[in-house]
Amino acid sequence: MGHFKGHGEWSAANGVLMVVEITSHDRDTNQRDRIDKPVGYAAVDIPVYLLIDRDHNTVVVYSEPEGGRYQQKVSYSWGTPVELPEPLGFTLDTEELKDYAD
Repeated sequence: MGHFKGHGEWSAANGVLMVVEITSHDRDTNQRDRIDKPVGYAAVDIPVYLLIDRDHNTVVVYSEPEGGRYQQKVSYSWGTPVELPEPLGFTLDTEELKDYAD
């Protein structure tokens, strides 16, 4: 806790364990959320990128960054318990995500 305290609005990515995002409804969401962001987060070795994909009603877990790419990508249907890999190591209940489908 407090890892980024005093760093201002920009900080090094070390210390970030996971990034969580929800797809937007913009026309470029496929490129930005599903292609560009996983590459960017993997490039700075963020261990887990969790994408809540409203277009496909899925939760996508990207993990094991290596060489600027995530080595693992697993998709789960909304409502399915999602096992988050280390360094997180817990199960995420995604049942309530169904309430946000639009």
